[in-house]
Amino acid sequence: QVQLVESGGGLVQAGDSLRLSCAASGRTFSNYHMGWFRQAPEKEREFIAAINWSGGSTYYVDSVKGRFTISRDNAKNTVYLQMNSLKPEDTAVYYCAARAGVWAVARDGRAYDYWGQGTQVTVSS
Repeated sequence: QVQLVESGGGLVQAGDSLRLSCAASGRTFSNYHMGWFRQAPEKEREFIAAINWSGGSTYYVDSVKGRFTISRDNAKNTVYLQMNSLKPEDTAVYYCAARAGVWAVARDGRAYDYWGQGTQVTVSS
C-alpha cells in the first residue's frame, strides 16, 4: 500500500502561484511513477501531468504546459506541482496518484494504483 497526502492548495488570485505537494508513505516511493489530476465542479477528472520514477521524464497536457512544473524528491518521498500564472479555469480539486510498472504517460486514471484525497485550488479573477 502507498498512502498519498496532498497539501498546498488554497485561494489565490489570477496570475499568482501555488506549489502543491504530495507526500507518500508505505512502499518505496521511487518504485512509482506519479501523476497529477484535477476535477473541477461538474466536470470529469482531468489528467494534467506525469513524472517517471526518477524524475527524468515528464509530461504535461497543453492547458498547463509552460505554466505548471511537476517534480519529485525521492529522498523526501514527495512529488510537487508548481503552478504559475494561475487562471480561474485552473480552479479544481487536485489529486496526486501513483502507478507502478513500465514508464509510459498514463492519462487514464484507471492506470493508477493509489490516490490522495485531494487539495482544493481556487483561483479568483
